[in-house]
Amino acid sequence: MILYPAIDIRGGKAVRLLQGDYERETTYDADPVDAARRWAEEGAEFLHVVDLDGAKAGAPQNLDHVRRIAAAVDCPIQVGGGLRDPESVAAVLEAGAQRVVIGTAALRDPEFLDAAVSAHGERVVVSIDTRGGKVSLSGWTETSDVDAPAAVADLGDRGVQRFLCTAIEVDGTMEGPAVEQLNQIATATTGQVIASGGVGDLSHLEQLAAEAAPNIEGAVVGRALYERKFTVAEALEALGR
Repeated sequence: MILYPAIDIRGGKAVRLLQGDYERETTYDADPVDAARRWAEEGAEFLHVVDLDGAKAGAPQNLDHVRRIAAAVDCPIQVGGGLRDPESVAAVLEAGAQRVVIGTAALRDPEFLDAAVSAHGERVVVSIDTRGGKVSLSGWTETSDVDAPAAVADLGDRGVQRFLCTAIEVDGTMEGPAVEQLNQIATATTGQVIASGGVGDLSHLEQLAAEAAPNIEGAVVGRALYERKFTVAEALEALGR
């Protein structure tokens, strides 16, 4: 499994939110490039960057930081947050991202998603964020009535090859990943799934490596790395890299 250290950008800083709540934010790096360099130097193979300002605004707000991160590290990055039109997707890719992560628009604007998948193929990742097993939208501020496995199955039929799945209830808590929920989602698609949320110690990564469905290809880790619960190298070993 691949480790994806997370770099969430808000107000120009690298932060983490607790359970997706913008009012419960912790700042870890005044400059997100510092975080990117640190994870890359420790051996990260891929970075996961989220434009939290963009997620709320509905359009990218931190493209300069994306450019700086892409220029500062050798490993590829994937970027999400506010990607709801073709221009935004193009701008993020031009800024240096290897992949774009599309969330809300994947469910609300089928024509946009279909066009993005047609144009960019496997460089498109669809983010399925869940609260109570239902898909959450608009930067986690709205909860729909759509079951996550059903959404993934439909999106897979439309050509989406990779999903990022976050259980909001455990995100930022470091209390452990929602493995059962992740596996339910993973079995609904033949595509690849990236797990996100809840990892707090190496045993959680070992659990994912041992119990996750075969198509769960990696795990996003944020707070636990920032608070030095373990290093990138230790995480990679726990994931069997």
